[in-house]
Amino acid sequence: MNILNPRSMQLAFCLFKYFPYGGLQRKFLRIALGCQARGHSIRVYTLKWEGEIPPEFDVRFVPVRAWRNHSRCNKFGTWVKADLAHQPVDRVIGFNKMPGLDVYYAADPCFEEKARTLRSPLYRLSPRYRCLAALERAVFAPENHTEILMISQAQQPFFERHYGTPPERFHLLPPGISVDRRASDDAHVIRAAFRTEFGLGDDDLLLLLIGSGFKTKGLDRCLKALAALPEVLRRRTRFFVIGKDNPRPFQRQARLLGLGKQVVFLGGRDDIPRFLLGADLLIHPAYSETGGNVLLEALVAGLPVLVTDVCGYAHYIDEAGAGRLIASPFTQKSLDAALAEMLADPVARARWSRNALIFSEHADLYSLHEKAVDFILNTCNATERI
Repeated sequence: MNILNPRSMQLAFCLFKYFPYGGLQRKFLRIALGCQARGHSIRVYTLKWEGEIPPEFDVRFVPVRAWRNHSRCNKFGTWVKADLAHQPVDRVIGFNKMPGLDVYYAADPCFEEKARTLRSPLYRLSPRYRCLAALERAVFAPENHTEILMISQAQQPFFERHYGTPPERFHLLPPGISVDRRASDDAHVIRAAFRTEFGLGDDDLLLLLIGSGFKTKGLDRCLKALAALPEVLRRRTRFFVIGKDNPRPFQRQARLLGLGKQVVFLGGRDDIPRFLLGADLLIHPAYSETGGNVLLEALVAGLPVLVTDVCGYAHYIDEAGAGRLIASPFTQKSLDAALAEMLADPVARARWSRNALIFSEHADLYSLHEKAVDFILNTCNATERI
């Protein structure tokens, strides 16, 4: 690709925390590396970095402390603003809401919408609300100039309603699934080896949940649905949970539901493609999800998906005919019934798998990172900054 910005620029990326297994974190890293590959220098502001730091990244750890997360986030923005005043850059790109951004990558849902629909009016009197609402307003208020990279159109009307954000500041990106997630020609060999490794027989069923933030992803809903399966079907089913989070509350829930050793918590992992090929169904009954990268990773691997329709990428599962959506408003009964039906029907699962693989051959599910880099380098107006 031609580099449209021949002058090497200094880019500052802002991210509260980096860890290798978060979807937002992986997006940040690929976009930052893409900018670096085109000849630009990368500075990163963060509170914490887990894992290896890429060569020539200037990672600056923001030394702020607070008892509450929202206070720490507020202090983060203040510290970064002061550091940038001392050492300016050409672009400031944020992956969390904060003042002074040229570009905001909108992975989080609209906080104001959630505060007004899911909380009591008294919540809006709390310090936490006031702080987080101010951070969101610093990005979306009409008098600001932050350009917004959206991964789903579903959230845009909420921002426009609550803040009056001009629609021309929103820029929709396609998904960005890594090509190595696609099912290869030897997928059946990988699947067979995987199932042998984990002691899964031909008649066993493997249910999979992948994602950091177990509560938001709906793990509690998954466990209830697993426990509600007909006895014969439940005995055949194992449930693997992959992600970086505290498993203890959910391990306790599994024990109380009598699931015993059927549920296995595997932590964060680097070999997700093997699990996508080895499983029989991905379950993702999230409470909220702006995008949902794992849905598309399952789709391109040919793994059927059961997902709530609130997820930003759920419509791809519907368009591909690659699984089933749980309609809003959510009920546990509807999830229980759908899970039982999908696990009991191997013919339908085979059809959903074929549909997914066909869809993934022609749909643009892969170019998010390249399009984001293009926008950051070539479109953003960096002259206006708080």
